[in-house]
Amino acid sequence: MSFMFKPYPYVDPQALNTPQVPPNVRNALVAGNRAVARTLTEAAGMHGVLALDGYAGALFDALLKRIEERMEGKRICLLNAAKAYKDSAELEKMLSETLPEDREIDPILLFGKSIHREIESLFDPERTEQLRQEISKAKKEADLVVLYGCGAACRALHPSADATAFLDVTPLSVTCRVQAGRVHALGDSGKRQLPYIFRRLYYYDYEIMMLHRRDLLARGDADFYIDSNQEENLKLLPLPEFRELLRLQTEYPFRCTPVYLEGVWGGFFVKNLRSLPADMRNCAWVFDMIPNEVSIQIRTGGQTLNIPFSTFFKAEGERIMGRESVERFGTVFPIRFNYDDTYGGTGNMSIQVHPPQAYNRSHFGEPFQQDESYYVVRTAGSKTYLGLRDDCDTAEFFRCIDRAEKEHLPFDHDRYVNSFPSEQGDQFLMPGGTIHASGRNQVVLEIGSYTIGSYTFKLYDYLRSDLDGNPRPIHSIHGKNVLVTDRRRSRIDGILRPKPVTIREGDGWKEEIIGEHDLIYFSLHRLSFEHAVPDNTAGKFHVLVLVEGEEVLVCSQSDPTRCYHQKFMDMVVVPASMGEYRIINLGKTPCRLTKTFLK
Repeated sequence: MSFMFKPYPYVDPQALNTPQVPPNVRNALVAGNRAVARTLTEAAGMHGVLALDGYAGALFDALLKRIEERMEGKRICLLNAAKAYKDSAELEKMLSETLPEDREIDPILLFGKSIHREIESLFDPERTEQLRQEISKAKKEADLVVLYGCGAACRALHPSADATAFLDVTPLSVTCRVQAGRVHALGDSGKRQLPYIFRRLYYYDYEIMMLHRRDLLARGDADFYIDSNQEENLKLLPLPEFRELLRLQTEYPFRCTPVYLEGVWGGFFVKNLRSLPADMRNCAWVFDMIPNEVSIQIRTGGQTLNIPFSTFFKAEGERIMGRESVERFGTVFPIRFNYDDTYGGTGNMSIQVHPPQAYNRSHFGEPFQQDESYYVVRTAGSKTYLGLRDDCDTAEFFRCIDRAEKEHLPFDHDRYVNSFPSEQGDQFLMPGGTIHASGRNQVVLEIGSYTIGSYTFKLYDYLRSDLDGNPRPIHSIHGKNVLVTDRRRSRIDGILRPKPVTIREGDGWKEEIIGEHDLIYFSLHRLSFEHAVPDNTAGKFHVLVLVEGEEVLVCSQSDPTRCYHQKFMDMVVVPASMGEYRIINLGKTPCRLTKTFLK
C-alpha cells in the first residue's frame, strides 16, 4: 500500500448501501446545481451572508456561477476566504518540521511527520479580522454576500454567516482533481510537482480539514451538507437530515466503495471478478477499506450520495466502532483492509518492511506501529515471503541491498529472504519490523494497523521501474534501521504462520482463531459454515470478508431487514451497535469468511 497518488478514476456502482430511508430524509434531498443554489440563497435571505466551506479539493466555481444566475439583477459580493490565509512562505516555514527534506533517507520525499494542528493554523489573525470587517461592510451594500473557500466557516468567520454549507469531496475525487492540476495545497503559491502536493495534502491539508469538518458538523455550524463529487450535479441535505441518514446507516451492515490502483506487479483476478473497466492495465491494489481513502455510497430519494468514509466514522464513531475503540483510538477507524493482486501479473511485490511503534513515533509522529497480515484468498503455485532464512548473513544481505540501490546490481533475494509455498487459506502475520512480500500469481487480503500514511520501506524491488517508466524508490536506510533480524524461518511456524484453533462451533459451522500476536492489536478469525452462523458484536465492530463462497446475507438477529447482501471478496463492516446478527449462505457451496476485530 502506498499513498493514493494515481488511483483509477472509477466509482464502483456495485458498492451500494440501501438502508430504508424515512420520507423526511428522502424528501429533504436537493439535487442539481440550480436547485442547490436556490435552496442556499433562500436560506441566507436578502442582505444575508452565505458561507460555502469545503473539504480540501472542493471546487466552488460551478456553484458560484449558479448563485450568480439566481441573483441576476441584484447586487452580489463574492469573497474568497483564502484572503485571510497566511503567506505561502510563512506556511512553508511553519510546515518545515512536518515535511522534512532529507533525500539520503527519503530519496523522493515521500514521508512526513504527523503534527496535530487545527484549521486556525492556516489563517493569519490580522487578515482574518480585516476579512470580517469587509464582510460586515459588504452586507450593508449587497443583496447577498458569499464567502467561499476552505475554512470559510472557521470559528472566527462563522458568526458572520446567516447560512452555511459544507461541500464534501471523497479522497478519490480530490486525487483525480490534483492529477488534473485543478487542486493545489491550501495557501501555497509555489510551482509544485505532484509528489510535493500530495505529501503536503496528506500531512497537513487533509488532517486539518478532517478535523475542521468533524467539528463543524458536530457543533451544528453547517446548515447544509453537500456531496460535491460531481461538480455539475451537487446534492444537498440539510444537516439534521444528513445526521439522521448517517445514524440510520449505522444500524445496517455496510460496504465501502473501493479504490482501484494499477501497479507494476498488478494482476487480473479482481479486475475480471468485478468487471472493472477494460482499459485498466491491471489491478495491483484494491483499497476496499483503507479508512481515509475510501467512501460510502448511500442511496436515498432516487439519488446516490457518495460520502467520504472519514466523514461517516468521525461523526458516528461510537455506534460504528464501539466505545472501547473510541476510548483507545479516538475518532480513528483503527484497522485498514486491502487486496494485493499479483494473479497473472509480471512479478512479486517488493521485498519490504514496516516500522515498529518507537520508530514510527519518533520519525513520523505516528502513535502506532505499522503491522500487517496476509490471508491468501487465491493462489496459483505462488509463494509468500516472510522473515529471513536461518542461514541469512545479514551484513551480506545489507551489502547486496546497497549495491542494488546505488549501483543497480541485481542479486538473488531468495538466498536471504525466507518464503513459504502459498496455499489458499494460509494466514501470515507481519508485526512491524518483519520482512515480507507477496509472490507473483496470488491474491492476498492485507489487513493492517492504522497509520496516516504508508511507511513501506522497500529493501529490494528487482530494479524495476513503475508503469510510467520511473525508477521505484528504495528506502534502504529506514528499512535496515527497523528490520528485526531474528525473525527467521525456525521462529515463524506457529507464531507468524499460526495454525487455526477452533474456539466455538455448532450445527454445520465453526469459528477459528487464525491469527493473533502480542504486538498486533487486532484479532483474525475465520467462520466456516454450510447454511448459517450466529454472531454478536458485543460492543466491537466486526469486518467480514467472504473469502470462499458465492453470496451471503449479513443481517440483524432482531430485525432481518437490516442487512447487506455480501458477495465473494466483498468487505462488510458490522457496526458495534448491531449486537446479535446472523450470516446466511445464499449460494450452493460452503462459505468461509474472515472476521477481524479489536482484541
